[in-house]
Amino acid sequence: MGWGISRLIGLKAAVLLSVAYYFHGLGATLISFPLIYASMIAMLVSIASHPAIDLPLLLGKASDGSFPLWSWIMFSPFLLFIHMFVLLRRFVKNEPLYTEIADGVFVGGWPSSVEHLPPCDPAVIDCTCELPKSPTLSNNAYLCVATWDTRAPQPSQIESAVRWAMRKRSQNKAIYVHCAYGKNVFLISTLDNELCCFSLCIFFLEILFF
Repeated sequence: MGWGISRLIGLKAAVLLSVAYYFHGLGATLISFPLIYASMIAMLVSIASHPAIDLPLLLGKASDGSFPLWSWIMFSPFLLFIHMFVLLRRFVKNEPLYTEIADGVFVGGWPSSVEHLPPCDPAVIDCTCELPKSPTLSNNAYLCVATWDTRAPQPSQIESAVRWAMRKRSQNKAIYVHCAYGKNVFLISTLDNELCCFSLCIFFLEILFF
């Protein structure tokens, strides 16, 4: 999946540190200190999201999709950056937010508003650890499979998600599986080792359902 989140956020950490060093040289310490902190958080996320470590629990996202106060405070530079980046990318790219890959089964990106959610009151499998549960989903059945973007969930997470989805399908509920961007909805059969988490879940859903 290209560079992956670990390398991209690591690059961001290096850029922030370089900018902080520049401002420090100018004597602007009030500017350099927040940049240094943001760089440290970015480096921590880069390490935690590396495939050899893969620790999405670092950000503290709960099973109900919320972040505790300490996470918002500690990781605010990263969480706010990701939130803004997702919205900006959506505005610039103007890509379809979701795709129906089979009858009642949708894959796509993080639904920031009602317009970004399939109009069938779906049960939602959230495969992000960097974004909170959208207020749009307050009345939807919801399962959080916290996973770093561009990383695959653990086998136990996949099994749990499939069983949950099977129960919802038996109740005639549509299923919406989303990651942050909804990029790989057409590439399920050609994924490399850095499988996009929601595509992997849908792969198993297709095997069991269809």
